[in-house]
Amino acid sequence: MNAGPASRPLLSARARSIKQSPSNYVNQLATEMKAQGRDIISFAIGEPDFPTPEHVKQAAIEAMRRDLTHYTTVDGLADLKRAVCDKFRRENRIEYDRPQVSIGTGAKQVIYNALQATLDPGDEIVVPAPFYSPYEDMTLLAGAQCIGLPCLEEHGFKLQPEQLDRAIGARTRWLVLNSPNNPSGATYTREELRALGEVLLRRPHVWVLTDDIYEHLRYDDTTYATIAEAEPRLYERTLTVNGVSKAYAMTGWRIGYGAGPKVLIDAMRKLQSQSTSNPNSIAQMAAIAALDGPQQVVAERTAIFKARRDRVLELLRRIPGISCRTPEGAFYVYPNCAGWIGKRTPQGKRLANDSDVAIYLLEHAEVAVVQGEAYGVSPNFRISYATSMALIEEGIARIARAAERLA
Repeated sequence: MNAGPASRPLLSARARSIKQSPSNYVNQLATEMKAQGRDIISFAIGEPDFPTPEHVKQAAIEAMRRDLTHYTTVDGLADLKRAVCDKFRRENRIEYDRPQVSIGTGAKQVIYNALQATLDPGDEIVVPAPFYSPYEDMTLLAGAQCIGLPCLEEHGFKLQPEQLDRAIGARTRWLVLNSPNNPSGATYTREELRALGEVLLRRPHVWVLTDDIYEHLRYDDTTYATIAEAEPRLYERTLTVNGVSKAYAMTGWRIGYGAGPKVLIDAMRKLQSQSTSNPNSIAQMAAIAALDGPQQVVAERTAIFKARRDRVLELLRRIPGISCRTPEGAFYVYPNCAGWIGKRTPQGKRLANDSDVAIYLLEHAEVAVVQGEAYGVSPNFRISYATSMALIEEGIARIARAAERLA
């Protein structure tokens, strides 16, 4: 006997196929434990702990006073698109016109729109691993498959041209690059991007999406290039994505942008018109002030992040069983915890993988980190040092004490 519609799951297969962002989930657990009275130090969330620059806040206040509180064009104000074009010309030496620019509710929406606009069931994207985990779930929501290409620590967690060459198939639609990388901090040089470009030039059916959201957070005089600049022959099939969240401490304002071929931008606009419509009008005015205004604050804060990075590395490298590569950018380190795998906690549990390590640190050291499994490369975990030096010192001291208690 047919049980009828009542037997169907409440949620769609699409909703059941994806997971919550691991960093958000871990941070949520940490917040709940804090609410229960636990003294949790969270290294889980990737958010600058600085305030939004004053001139940006003032621009938002002025926009409200001018009653700029109504709908804008679906994919962004013309003046914000102009500011984005100016930014690309000034900082990246790439020329875009306003019809080639899409403004979204964060860079994540821009990426989501691009994948939805181009992927069909059975298609694939390839992503160097470790990678920002939402790429995988956004691809699943488009009915396609995300192929993670594990990149060795000895290669700086960077994709090698021969790896890319082997991975591209007939159904590959995108290569997704993220430089500086979340979670490893790996940053591609212009020469490395050109070498990957040589492979892509032989594969004209593959688009390139470059997520440059951490562009301004670079250390040790690391030079920067984005792939459309490094290999101009890929310009017509590259979507260059960026935003104001990380560089200007504007995560909550939710403004990201992408620039690329007009045919793609037009399709992304159509999708956005049926989902969120325009990004917040006040936040768009604030983003104009961020992009057009003084940039010294970005350099000053990057110097603070570098000091934190250096201290994190110094402290982590003293802990038995932990090694850690020096990241060139972003505000994460991605330590290797292979020396802990197989050891037992004071409670008698064997640490079988980096997820066990993350649980052990949260429950027994009261430190929240994100397991490497979430990013496609193990055994590692991610630490965000976008927090105060005092919390960094105390949090890593707790990790060191947790190491001493392992048998």
